[in-house]
Amino acid sequence: MGMQVGTSKGAIAEMNVVPLIDILLVLLIIFMVITPLTPHGLEAIAPQPPDKNKPPPPEQDRTVVIIIEKDKSMKLNNESTDEQRLGPRLDEIFKTRAERVVFVKGDPNLEFQYIARAIDIAKGSGIDKVGLMTPKVELGQ
Repeated sequence: MGMQVGTSKGAIAEMNVVPLIDILLVLLIIFMVITPLTPHGLEAIAPQPPDKNKPPPPEQDRTVVIIIEKDKSMKLNNESTDEQRLGPRLDEIFKTRAERVVFVKGDPNLEFQYIARAIDIAKGSGIDKVGLMTPKVELGQ
């Protein structure tokens, strides 16, 4: 609270800034607490190109790729599937694996909503990381 000492009998035109500073400090603390809690986007990883000198044997290739064609059909490692069978099939593949990583490859002319739907199904199946395959990554660039 503001207080003026003296003998003047006029009105006091002095602003009391203490409550304003209190409010600003409370708002600063609120924003400092809320900022780390803001949601982040999807965590995506890019597949690394294989070693050109020594390709892995087919039985050790544990890469799982969801391919979405131009006609919106889906394949899981070149095995035809659809949206209803994709989730249970992913559960079956990953029930014995510790590392739960899937790559999604979509046709370049396809709308992103179909790729996002495949990512959503994979996340719903408990996949930890979903990587997006682009034409440059496939060529090793």
